[in-house]
Amino acid sequence: MTTATTVRFDEKDKAEATSLLASMGLTLNAYLALSVKQLLNQRRIPFDIVPPDPVPNEQTRRAIVAAAAEEAGLIADDARKFEDVDKAMDWLNEE
Repeated sequence: MTTATTVRFDEKDKAEATSLLASMGLTLNAYLALSVKQLLNQRRIPFDIVPPDPVPNEQTRRAIVAAAAEEAGLIADDARKFEDVDKAMDWLNEE
């Protein structure tokens, strides 16, 4: 005997999952049923749960770019560095 259940997904996630599963020859319903069966068979979640890659904030992104540029030799160790645009403009406008 089977029973019906309702599962709510974000529209974008559902569309992406449906498309990916279709490329593997599965429907979303078949995948969910397969996942439940594996949960019951293995008595554990049958896959690793990992967080998404964190998106760096602006300060971290700038530090990554600066470190890569320095490592590539694009920035000299003695290059002038500024904390913000105003300080850079002040330095440029010095007479």
